[in-house]
Formats: sequence, C-alpha cells, structure tokens
Amino acid sequence: MKIDRMNKGDWGKLRAFFDVRTDEGFVIKGFKLVEGINGLFVGMPSQKGKDDEYFDTIFAERDLRDDLTEVALEAYNSNSTTEPEDMPVEPPAETEEEETSKVAEEVGELNVSNKEEGTPVQPFSDDDVPF
Repeated sequence: MKIDRMNKGDWGKLRAFFDVRTDEGFVIKGFKLVEGINGLFVGMPSQKGKDDEYFDTIFAERDLRDDLTEVALEAYNSNSTTEPEDMPVEPPAETEEEETSKVAEEVGELNVSNKEEGTPVQPFSDDDVPF
C-alpha cells in the first residue's frame, strides 16, 4: 500500500487529505490526516447520512489501520509534495486590510463617476443602516 496523492494544508484539525493505492491496484479516495489529542491519526473516508451525521465508508482492522497511519505520517513528514504538477495553485487569500482598501478604491471610483455626471454624492452615516 502507498499514498497515491496527498493534499497538505491547515483546515482546523485537518492536516491533509490523501488517497491510498493498494498492492492489488485499487485506489481508495477520501482519507484524512487529523490532529487529535494524542497526535495525528488517519480518518477513514466517510459519507453524510440522512441525519446529517458522517459514517465511515471504509472499515479496516486495527493492524491495517496502524500500517496506514505509519505510511501516511511518513508521507506527510516528507518534504516532497505528492500533488500532481498540473493542479492549479490557489493564490493566497487577501487580508482584511487589502479587501477594505479595494472596496474604498471602488467606492472612490464610484463617487468620482457620480461627480462627473453632476449627481451630488451624499455622505454615509450610521443612521442609514436599517438595523
């Protein structure tokens, strides 16, 4: 068994998503590497039920689960990434200050365009908020 693809990140307690390729050639998708009280552990693929709770779709004996955890931790701790090279990389999220300055620039542009049309621009106050 080997890790086919691992997507590392920091999503709350989740540290990585990965797929496993068995010796027989099966690829099982949807494993998770989760930060728990006692360290990292492997979460099995799961599906949401009708009662909005998640249920494991893969069941493994303790020995197999321990082997899988060992292989996953080895792949996670290695410096090489196992993501395909052709996957697009998301740009970093903008900070709140950058978003605020962009909105301020856009509002400024709107005010300029209104002034050019001859429409007076009224200042905004907290009293204008309906709640």
